[in-house]
Amino acid sequence: MKRRFNLLLEFSVPMLAGVVVALAWANLAPTGYHAFLHQPLAGGLTFHFITNELFMVLFFGIAAVEITQSCLPGGALNPPSRAVNPLLGTLGGVLGPVAVYLGLNALVGGPELRNGWGIPTATDIALAWLVARAVFGATHPAVSYLLLLAVADDAVGLAIIAIFYPDPSHPVAPLWLLLTALGMLVAYGLRRLKVKSYWPAVICGGVLSWSGLHHAHLHPALALVFIVPFLPHSRRETKLLFEEDPGDRSPLSRFEHEWKAVVDVGMFLFGMANAGVGFSSLGTATWLVLAALLCGKSLGIFGFGWLATRFGFGLPRGMHRSDLLVAGIIAGTGFTVALFVAGEAFADPSLQGAAKMGAMLSITAAGIGMVAARLLRVKKHY
Repeated sequence: MKRRFNLLLEFSVPMLAGVVVALAWANLAPTGYHAFLHQPLAGGLTFHFITNELFMVLFFGIAAVEITQSCLPGGALNPPSRAVNPLLGTLGGVLGPVAVYLGLNALVGGPELRNGWGIPTATDIALAWLVARAVFGATHPAVSYLLLLAVADDAVGLAIIAIFYPDPSHPVAPLWLLLTALGMLVAYGLRRLKVKSYWPAVICGGVLSWSGLHHAHLHPALALVFIVPFLPHSRRETKLLFEEDPGDRSPLSRFEHEWKAVVDVGMFLFGMANAGVGFSSLGTATWLVLAALLCGKSLGIFGFGWLATRFGFGLPRGMHRSDLLVAGIIAGTGFTVALFVAGEAFADPSLQGAAKMGAMLSITAAGIGMVAARLLRVKKHY
């Protein structure tokens, strides 16, 4: 039973189920769906607020764990020379979609759509990993390359949300960020005191960080991004991304181990809260986001990855240019973070719905990647 449960989480079934429920509800009974999202529940908080402002704190906290572990000695981003090619690929995977989005918007869009440039910059880590394993096989170096790239550009996505998408109805109040800095100081102090539990840092530091971001009118879902790097961790990272290390009992590792399944199941709530758009929402923003993810991502990653090889920073051993192109195509699966950013980029519900539809349609990158792999005769590594 436990293995079946883990398999469901591995294949992102809870999130996809939430998306299906939200789409069906929003199209069959839109009034009821939107009333459910925004009517006060516990303590006067709405379902949308509980999901996007509170639950997503854990989601981005788990993402911060992966980024932190990648930077440790032995991690995928350490030493930096080892990560130059995928990091340049990440840069291309951000700049490519932005260029395609803004370029197409200048041709067929309008000024009201310009703020959506950040939507196609991130990759859905879980779905990209799932498709990469199906296309390349579990041991192919392209799988680790794509995972590293996805983690890195999600880090960029977090920065974009924090810097470029504050609450449009409230000006940024930077003085409140002193509370977030105090939360970081608390987490650092607890680490210096060698506190063995992650709870004091997550509760005390996390609450201070969340409050600072909330009152500063920046997105509070990023609260733990500023706290997690201060959790005590092992001296070296010995496993690949998303591989569990039974011997690592550090607070950083235990936080991920004890909360990742909760986050994976809870992504059903995220799908419910963010994917409920009418099929009639298709519009210019849909095609801008979709084109930026499918074309901008693949061309940006392939172009910058190839450029890195020309400067002497080669691809991982056993990975070829055809693998790089297919990996770039698969990275066009935006979904989770793209849905989240779409909710922040546009205040107009019709523009927001159209952009979210583009983010959801980017799941077609999986099928395109599979077809490209067959045409390019990519060899699986089992």
